[in-house]
Amino acid sequence: MAAPRRDTRGIIDAPELFTRVRFRRREPAEPLRPYLEHYWLIDWDLTEPYASHVVPHPSVNVVFQRFSGRPEFAEVAGVGLELFTQKLEGAGRVCGVQFRPGGFRPFAPGRPVSGWTGRRLPPADVFGGSAPEAGGTGPESGGAELSSVLGPDTEDDRVAALDAFLLALGPEPDPHAESAMAVVQRIRDDRSVRRVSEVAEAEGMSVRGLQRLFAGYVGVSPKWVILRYRIHEALERAATATAEVDWAGLAAELGYSDQAHLVRDFTATIGVPPTAYVR
Repeated sequence: MAAPRRDTRGIIDAPELFTRVRFRRREPAEPLRPYLEHYWLIDWDLTEPYASHVVPHPSVNVVFQRFSGRPEFAEVAGVGLELFTQKLEGAGRVCGVQFRPGGFRPFAPGRPVSGWTGRRLPPADVFGGSAPEAGGTGPESGGAELSSVLGPDTEDDRVAALDAFLLALGPEPDPHAESAMAVVQRIRDDRSVRRVSEVAEAEGMSVRGLQRLFAGYVGVSPKWVILRYRIHEALERAATATAEVDWAGLAAELGYSDQAHLVRDFTATIGVPPTAYVR
């Protein structure tokens, strides 16, 4: 695995967010890297409330959270289907684990990843006795006290606690997970991928077989993944545009039949049309 990616795809108005919070990405321990994108760490101390917005990746996240005036808690966040908004105020801290699309199933093999999609659940509902909890047994014995992740002042210690928790879950190599991760990576990297049938043919699978693989290991359909990465690309173009965006040209580049379809998908996901977002 290379160093954690440095792009901000999916984060709405990332420059504004980064003026208000301290945001870092960190690598997990070597045995975890095949399954994880990265850890993401956020700390803030605000004088005024701020709402952050994210267009989720097709990834499962495990998130340890501390908000002013609330008990510490952790949750497993399945692939988010809608724009995710989080209000930040006072002082707080979040330590998150972003799995590679397709990489979560080895940590919770008893259920298809589609069972978690669109849901935010207590870790005990997903991991059972190895779940993190306040006053738990500690990472070294398979649980993880929330304070062991959120409490340390140094981020190295927080990363070490995340490593210990995930390693204790004992993920086993799974060729189906490896296949799913490879297919999603191809969709993300190759802009020429526009149709599910093309992906299935390239992988030597039927469309139905590819759909079953994605339901079991990614949590959403291959078509949804293709569309979501298109929106991430359009969002990045809109956010970094230094001149008027050629939306018709971008729609064609991303494989849309016309500009109207891109505008429709962008508006449904972000909440405003692309031209309004640019303004």
